[in-house]
Amino acid sequence: MFIPKTIYFEKNILDYQLGKELMNKYKDIPKIEIENHNNIEEMRNKENKEFPYMKRNLIIGVRKTHNFVKNHKTSDYLVPYTSSGCTASCMYCYLVCNYNKCAYLRLFVNREEMLDKIIRTADKSNEELTFEIGSNSDLILENSITNNLKWTIENFKKSQKGFLTFPTKFDMVDDLLNIDHNGRIIIRMSVNPDEIIRKVEFGTSSLYNRIQAINKLADAGYKIGILIAPVILLDNWKTLYSELIEKLSIELNNNVKKQVFFEIIFMTYSFIHRKINEEAFPNAINLFSADKMRGRGKGKYMYKDDLRKESEVFLRDKMKKYFPNNKIEYIV
Repeated sequence: MFIPKTIYFEKNILDYQLGKELMNKYKDIPKIEIENHNNIEEMRNKENKEFPYMKRNLIIGVRKTHNFVKNHKTSDYLVPYTSSGCTASCMYCYLVCNYNKCAYLRLFVNREEMLDKIIRTADKSNEELTFEIGSNSDLILENSITNNLKWTIENFKKSQKGFLTFPTKFDMVDDLLNIDHNGRIIIRMSVNPDEIIRKVEFGTSSLYNRIQAINKLADAGYKIGILIAPVILLDNWKTLYSELIEKLSIELNNNVKKQVFFEIIFMTYSFIHRKINEEAFPNAINLFSADKMRGRGKGKYMYKDDLRKESEVFLRDKMKKYFPNNKIEYIV
């Protein structure tokens, strides 16, 4: 269970029921009032080596931006929702975009406003829309602090149409298993080989526990997706991802296999990641490889085209062998 070291909060969170509940829940935790959850100068000025310790803080505020962004992968819209950031420390996290600005966990207490906009948008549409509500955070993790995901699923039934979807790297799903979700929630578990989870995805659930969580959710009637993400091409990547895909084929139950779809996403990396990881995790493996990577815009890296093509062909062949009846939605 996550217990914050310090809470940074905006004063107006006390205008919301969830804000009052969180402040009472953490009444014994030191607190610092802030003007804006998006610009905490004290945090931004810390050295890179302080990165893991910043993850122990909790920021509570009111989300002011509610703009939906069109998406063309597994949803129609990316939706700002009840949290941003995470308590885990995955070394490639794409939220680590501005040094120490946005990777720590921020909770937003105005959940009623956010869900109401989703429901109104869904109900006005002539089509069944899917809303990605977890693109900036991990809602399974957040739910262990706020119960927001359970609340969201229960209250989304007020809508007549639409689906909610989100990815996760966590296994704490038991609170969701007995909810009447009406088949309109799509939960997508992110997986990686055991070695990568242990060495790169610090603070997340083990592969075994993630697989067990997938099975539980499918048995409870949830729609299921699996992200093999991000694909990290270590020297032994062929062995690692062969073993992962075979393991999934053995340990996923039939309720998963008859409906699961896949997303495959290759790791991108950056100069900022390199600098933070060198100082925050000096004994960890180095994810940057000049031999395997090329530039992708200012300060960003991706795998070289030949290696990227080779690995995509390899993964498609493995998926065809072990999951011939399941769709790969995309590979990027």
